[in-house]
Amino acid sequence: MRAIGLHIILIVCLLAPLLAIAKTKSEKRYEIDAKRIGIEYSSENALVRSREFKRIDSSYYVGWMFEGTYRYERAADYLGFKLAAEQLQKSIDLLYRDFKKEITTRTSDIMTFYPMYELHRDFDYIAYTLMNAYSNMERPDLVWQHLRFCQKVNLQDEQYSDTYNYLAWTVHRNRFYTSSKFSFLKNSIEENEIYAEELLDSAVWKIRQDAKLNDQLFSGNHYDNSIHSVWHYKSIIYSYGLEIEKARKYYNNLKPTYYFPENNYATFNAIQGKFKQAKKYYDIAKSQDQGDKRMKESFYYSSILNAYSATPKEGIQEMKDIISANGTTPGFGWYNIGLARDLCYDGQLDAAKKYIIRAEQFKEIHRGTTLGQSHYDFSVALIQLMIKEKKINQIKFMNKGWWYSLSDLASLTQLTTEKYALQFLIINQLASNPERELVVYKLFSTENTVSFDEIWYLVKDFSTNFFLKKYQEFAQTDERPLIRNYYNYFAGKLYLEKAEYTTALKYFNQALSKDNIDPAAEKLFLSRIHLAQAQCYKELNNDALSAEHLIKAYAIYPQLIPYCGMKLKMKMNAQASSKTEKEILSLLKERKINWTTQGNNCVETSISFGHIDAYNTITYQTVVGKNIIVKEQTFSYKDAEDAANKLSLYLFNIGDEEKNFNMSDVKLYSFSGSQMLNNLAKK
Repeated sequence: MRAIGLHIILIVCLLAPLLAIAKTKSEKRYEIDAKRIGIEYSSENALVRSREFKRIDSSYYVGWMFEGTYRYERAADYLGFKLAAEQLQKSIDLLYRDFKKEITTRTSDIMTFYPMYELHRDFDYIAYTLMNAYSNMERPDLVWQHLRFCQKVNLQDEQYSDTYNYLAWTVHRNRFYTSSKFSFLKNSIEENEIYAEELLDSAVWKIRQDAKLNDQLFSGNHYDNSIHSVWHYKSIIYSYGLEIEKARKYYNNLKPTYYFPENNYATFNAIQGKFKQAKKYYDIAKSQDQGDKRMKESFYYSSILNAYSATPKEGIQEMKDIISANGTTPGFGWYNIGLARDLCYDGQLDAAKKYIIRAEQFKEIHRGTTLGQSHYDFSVALIQLMIKEKKINQIKFMNKGWWYSLSDLASLTQLTTEKYALQFLIINQLASNPERELVVYKLFSTENTVSFDEIWYLVKDFSTNFFLKKYQEFAQTDERPLIRNYYNYFAGKLYLEKAEYTTALKYFNQALSKDNIDPAAEKLFLSRIHLAQAQCYKELNNDALSAEHLIKAYAIYPQLIPYCGMKLKMKMNAQASSKTEKEILSLLKERKINWTTQGNNCVETSISFGHIDAYNTITYQTVVGKNIIVKEQTFSYKDAEDAANKLSLYLFNIGDEEKNFNMSDVKLYSFSGSQMLNNLAKK
């Protein structure tokens, strides 16, 4: 007995320090729990508190959680998300190690559930932020591994982590890869999309299972409150597959709810050719704050709609505003692509080149979007190709005798070489893109980040017969009636490339035959058709009809004309008195413009010269019939060549970024005549 007593005393002596340590550890955690009350995951105080909590007990998950969520909310690049992920992974590992039983418990008993409620909320938010951190690091392998862990935990009250939906999203976002790259994928886009749908069906199943428990714990209907997230992802997948009626069903389900995605619905309208509705919902989406640093697709896609509606100047200002407001956060590169696009459609090619190079050199973070680096690189390359093609045509427009100019020939040679190099790059990008059939060849898809017009720059120099067959087929089979007009236009353009002008005209007329074209939202489309018709009639030696369609194209979208390769018929109304003024008019006649003295069936141009203070000025305006196309404006100039170069483009409503930046130096740039007089009167 005495021996047994000694053994008991010895065991107690050995365990006493451990019990003291355990008690101390428990007290430390109580202290941390008390101090964390009222601190939001992402609050400014979270970082300071996280370090304090780690000093108190670094083995407790709370300190790591607060630092991880704090860093996540403020991350804007790979390193930022990596640092956040390290903290969050440590936190969730510690939480699972110490409280596995609590977070895996599924119960409808309030007395059992209530003590572990905060642990569930912490796990839910840590799981969500860690998943997004890995996603923003472009590590889908880690995302998948993490989500499978969450699937194993099977939290009964997911509010953020949404495991099955994010599993489906991860598959859809990486659909163009195969199992050889990521083991969780199937071996084709079609198989991956089916798999994503199956995971969404599993999400519905989980919501139903969770509802059996949660409806007894909380007031309200868990299924009705949670099913919206599944509808959201189903609408994305069906929109991507151009399954319009299925996608519409889920958007209609979402419309009465808080979760209705205006941005996605805008894109859904855009892929159907309903551009007015698309603009309406993009405008709503622009005013919404996603709560984190991510690309706002509504701004980027609006740059395409501005190109369609012949309002690139509005797009330029909007893109500059969002770039200025957001700086180099995620989306900066995309906004620069959008800005370059609108500058290009406004004829400001040098400025467009500057911004597309900036986009090319920027390392974009594709956060909160299905768009990835391949979409980004393709968009950059295609805008660059369009700029170079337009630059070639602009040189020929500015000097109709360009073949006699050594400097023009040198520039054209360099640009043509660069153009061929870009085309080689793009065709290789396209060849390696498994989505090309649905996303590039088919016009207006959800993942297409370029305009139909930009796609033509890709199509026109490659395999005419291949694309002709494809677009003729699409014109017959595509279930989107408004988009068939565009396929007929493409088929007509391809017949034009084959020099089959009469057949081309039939397709252009067919594209215009339907009474479903929006004359305000589809100005680019209408102008392009008139330009194509003008070219056909020119080749068929019908100069009158060619001139008529060219004037119609000018009246709709004047910025396109200097790059079309045809001479617009213009009548000049101008009086020159000084030598410089006469030289300016003489230089204008060197442009590729069909100047005429006849007043019928032409663009009438009014030009007047003046002086304000020490500045020489030119006031100009263009009219077609009774319609003012380029409103009266005044600008100053240095010399005759400077004036002629600017006026040659201003007559086509082409902007001038340099002019806009120099407003403080030259107050009278780009004012209307009456506006200038009013300003001078105020002085």
